[in-house]
Amino acid sequence: MLGAAAVLISLLLVGVFYYPVGRVFVEAVVVGGQVTLGVIWDVLSDPFYTGELGRLLSGASPGSVVRRLFGGRARLGIVGFTAYQAALSTLASVALGLPGAYLLARYEFPGRRTLRSLTMLPFVLPSMMVAIGFVATFGSEGTLNAVLGTLGLGHVKLLYTLEAIVVAHAFYNAPLVVRMTTAAWESVDASAVETARSLGASPLHAFRTVVAPQLVPAVLMSAALTFVFTFGSFPIVLALGGYQLSTVEVFVYQLIRDFSYAEAAALALLELGISLALMYGYLRYEARHAARTRGARPLPRKSLLPDRLTGRELLPRLGLAAYGVVAALVFLAPIASMLYASVSGPTGLTLDHFQFLVERQTTGAQFQVRPLPAIRNSLLFGVASLALALPMGVVVAVLTTRDYRGRSLVGAVAMAPLAVSGIVVGLGLLRGLVFGAEIAGHRIAVDGAAAIVAAHAVAGYPFVVRVVAPGLDRLDPSLVESARALGAPRIRALLDVELPLVWPAVVAGAAFAFAISIGEFTATAVLANSTGQYTMPVAIQRFIGRRLGPATAMGVVLLVVTALSFVCIERLGGERDGL
Repeated sequence: MLGAAAVLISLLLVGVFYYPVGRVFVEAVVVGGQVTLGVIWDVLSDPFYTGELGRLLSGASPGSVVRRLFGGRARLGIVGFTAYQAALSTLASVALGLPGAYLLARYEFPGRRTLRSLTMLPFVLPSMMVAIGFVATFGSEGTLNAVLGTLGLGHVKLLYTLEAIVVAHAFYNAPLVVRMTTAAWESVDASAVETARSLGASPLHAFRTVVAPQLVPAVLMSAALTFVFTFGSFPIVLALGGYQLSTVEVFVYQLIRDFSYAEAAALALLELGISLALMYGYLRYEARHAARTRGARPLPRKSLLPDRLTGRELLPRLGLAAYGVVAALVFLAPIASMLYASVSGPTGLTLDHFQFLVERQTTGAQFQVRPLPAIRNSLLFGVASLALALPMGVVVAVLTTRDYRGRSLVGAVAMAPLAVSGIVVGLGLLRGLVFGAEIAGHRIAVDGAAAIVAAHAVAGYPFVVRVVAPGLDRLDPSLVESARALGAPRIRALLDVELPLVWPAVVAGAAFAFAISIGEFTATAVLANSTGQYTMPVAIQRFIGRRLGPATAMGVVLLVVTALSFVCIERLGGERDGL
């Protein structure tokens, strides 16, 4: 039965992921029925896309390219700017995340476990909701400028700037740095540090020679993941940067809206190649350096309140206090600003923005975004994608925790959606399934809603795998062997013994899949433009450019739904090593 389930899921993955993504490849090299590399070459050799590399490929002399590179006049192009903002976002995320890891790993204080659990927020917070929070914070009429105006310090313009994109990316990825680095710090064996100190090493020297070498791999891995995620970022850049700060994802989206499918496919193929290369490098590095176990005796934590008022005791705590102010501004201000903006107006507190949503629902034209269909679609898509993602994730988790030849290949094939952009998946589903495909003389097409559900399931099931697989991996093999010895078939042992023992992780995986579907925007934006099946994140994006108040009100609705999923994760999910 497990084998049949594996075959069924393989066929499903081929139909809703590998075939659509392969369709993008085909459209990049087959134009007008002819196989050609012309479109790909046009993209590669266009300085607009590839900067100085494009100039070189289009015939510019190497000398002129080198002079422009060293003369500060080099063109980055869309791809170069995408890598540049990803590098800045990575640096900001690491800089914001490392002090948080130091706080959680080295100090004990009330609420530490709760604070650590909040590092999961980036996995469940919808990106468009976060984006509208940053608009409400850093916009011309946002809370930051309101506070500065009250203090007589003038206004700042951060919205639609590179700085806003970098800070928003740090919001999402600094917790990832915190989580991975904290885990590595807690795996350091205290006896190794004590041995170094007993041999005469100072605290700084012991840290540099014993602790730091064990932290560096975790920092580099979290930085690599951050670069991958921010290189393929779409909603944050679209909302906070607009088309004037386009990354590859944003420009592919624009090409799709302009019906330039071949050019969009070629640019998406270039992005996919870069993303897969980065993810491959990350996985190779992780396999060599990831810390898997805690130290025999972890480093003891110190109380956050100092025992003595000495400079050595006070200085790091004052630094952490300053960090707390910065962290509150980055992590709490956007959500608080969104909540405040949803109930405030020129004359003070008001419910006018929520009233607008009600009026739009009752009087809005057919072509306008209305709240109720957006909420209904989000919930229906969430439930439907959960019904697909949960069994897919559980079966893949089982397959990747069994010992057999080719297990690593199965894991790589099954987890490929993590490395593929939602834009690529959405474009492939649009061109391959929504527009229809000729199979055996019959034209087969799927409804737009079904395509969105498929995209959401593809985005969600890898997170189910990442949550459930560690629990299955830790189970005592003798439990299954005992059940088999008593005559239970393999599938019965799985259902009656293994899954009940990891049930909290299964529930947490389900909550993850649902929350990811509720907040998914990238593939949905591509498919919604052609099918009209818009969701709450799409509704927020439509409102942002016209009415900030209704956008924040819709963001609050989305926050409530997401918060319920997050509570479910925390209450029922227990400890998770996979994320």
